[in-house]
Amino acid sequence: MKYEKIIAEKLLEAGAVKLNPYEPFTWASGWKSPIYCDNRKALSFPFIRDFIKSELCNVIFEQFEEADVVAGVATAGIAWGAMAADQLKLPFIYVRSKPKDHGLGNQIEGFLDEGKKIIIVEDLISTGQSSLHVAEVLRKENAEVVGMVSIFNYGFDVAAEAFKNVNLSFESLTNYTALIELAKEKGFISEETEQLLLNWRTEPATWQAVAKK
Repeated sequence: MKYEKIIAEKLLEAGAVKLNPYEPFTWASGWKSPIYCDNRKALSFPFIRDFIKSELCNVIFEQFEEADVVAGVATAGIAWGAMAADQLKLPFIYVRSKPKDHGLGNQIEGFLDEGKKIIIVEDLISTGQSSLHVAEVLRKENAEVVGMVSIFNYGFDVAAEAFKNVNLSFESLTNYTALIELAKEKGFISEETEQLLLNWRTEPATWQAVAKK
């Protein structure tokens, strides 16, 4: 994508990405990761926020122009999806990971007609499972999911395969490889650290922290 390194730089500027192969982070899945990406940090920086929003809109407009509705993935995708929908002047909804346990028990929040064509906005894609769950929820409501757009993508093979298996197109503004390349170019990491970080992406489930020399 044309702006993948620019978006990666914006995320680094906002402190949305932290890299450390020596003291890794633990994901909810139990995986040890040398990277932590929290795109919600970018929401606190107006110019960065506006740039990312505009690029999300460009991708939706250029590659998913048939979309009638924008759907945000709760919770991190809600703000980005709402801003994109506002700029594109499209209806907005958001989808929870599971139905509420009170009130009306909604899992989809907002008004959705049957048969609408939906573009899903996600903050990041890791294994793809939580993102694809949202697509499944919408399809059960007779919506046509035309694709998904995320800010960041780890680039795992398992995610690409999962999207392929359910015939869902997706685009990401930036990705793990572009981020690591940029971090090396900017002098944030050494060549040795760059290789350690790239090794993690190939086998994230079995990767172990590296002892610092």
